[in-house]
Amino acid sequence: MGGRIRRKTLALIRWIAIGGQVSALLVVELWLDFRLPLLVLSLLIALSALVNIGSAWLHRGRIWLEEGEARLFLAFDMLQVCGLLALTGGLANPFAVLILAPVTVSASVLSERSTAALAALAVILETLLAIWHRPLPWFDVGVLIDPLLLGGIWGGLVLATVFIAAYIASLAAERRALGEALAATQSALAREQRLASLGGLAAAVAHELGSPLNTILLVARDLQRDIPRDSPFIGDVQLLVEESDRCRNLLAELAHRGAQGTTAPEGGDPFHSLPVSALMAAAAEPFKREGVAVNLKAGGQGAEPVLPRDAALLHGLGTLIQNAIQFAASRVEIVVIWGAGRLDVTVSDDGPGFEPAVLARLGEPYVSGEGQERPGDRADETHMGLGVFIAQTLLGHTGAELEFRNRPEGGAEVAISWPLAHLASKES
Repeated sequence: MGGRIRRKTLALIRWIAIGGQVSALLVVELWLDFRLPLLVLSLLIALSALVNIGSAWLHRGRIWLEEGEARLFLAFDMLQVCGLLALTGGLANPFAVLILAPVTVSASVLSERSTAALAALAVILETLLAIWHRPLPWFDVGVLIDPLLLGGIWGGLVLATVFIAAYIASLAAERRALGEALAATQSALAREQRLASLGGLAAAVAHELGSPLNTILLVARDLQRDIPRDSPFIGDVQLLVEESDRCRNLLAELAHRGAQGTTAPEGGDPFHSLPVSALMAAAAEPFKREGVAVNLKAGGQGAEPVLPRDAALLHGLGTLIQNAIQFAASRVEIVVIWGAGRLDVTVSDDGPGFEPAVLARLGEPYVSGEGQERPGDRADETHMGLGVFIAQTLLGHTGAELEFRNRPEGGAEVAISWPLAHLASKES
């Protein structure tokens, strides 16, 4: 994956480079009194300034440069620097290290393909500079660099080019993946909160409509009882009674679903806090599928902990349970144990288990999570590892510690543990 770069950022870097080049040229020519090919050097610096001005005019009104445009500009910057170096000592020039600057910028922002192309160009230009360049100007005669030393400088620059391109590109890719995963986490949590708010609104609407609907039904039944059987309106009254009764049932179901999805306690929702076993059952309910039995076992010392029906908690637990159900052959077990100041939950299945190659990396964004994809499985965020990352992030904010492992008898298992004191403070 690649990215874009701000046009003004690239232009600012180039103006800084132009200022440094002009300053170095003046110092060497006027203060140190070295003889340089001023005309050609000045033309190269002026060409860079013209490119900056032309880019500002051609791309006026645009904030971002596309990857192809940014790659061309960085390649030009590299060629311009190498042109200056070729006329001022080549790799023996102390400023030869500036060849690495465009490669570094590309590795930080652009794709691996662009970075590889610019790194290859840098190696070619470094090789050409090692083969041909004007001698480094000195007081009386040009400095002659021993070929062995020149080869060492060339080797160091080539290695630095490859290392910087590979290392920074790897870090940038991880940063982008983490940023996308965090954005997905925020989106998932916001979606869960919107659904919860919608559930609360549905429950409130169902409650408000219940009273007038009951009145309509009562009046309709009175009419049904009092109207003569041979009246031409008897069919209409009967239909009114049936439809009113149907609406009452629908509102009752809507109110029940709304209560299940409500998270805000301000409205007096009796389901804002649930025993942990009921919370696990609520998290598993949307993901049950035919052929897979979900067994819930709960027990411990003292009263069963009561947890808030929190959107982050429900989504995190639901994602882990969904992953287990998706890969289970026939059974998923959820075991809840409390005592000694802790709450422990394990979610296990009888599926293929976690692949050993990725078990240690589970929880990182975009790492395949469990087993192999079977025919009919959907390649969703859970299978790509993003769902596991989201679950670990959301549950981590509730104070949970997660451990992924394979069971000796086969299948995968996720162990989740909370300090009860932390959950109590969250509830309050």
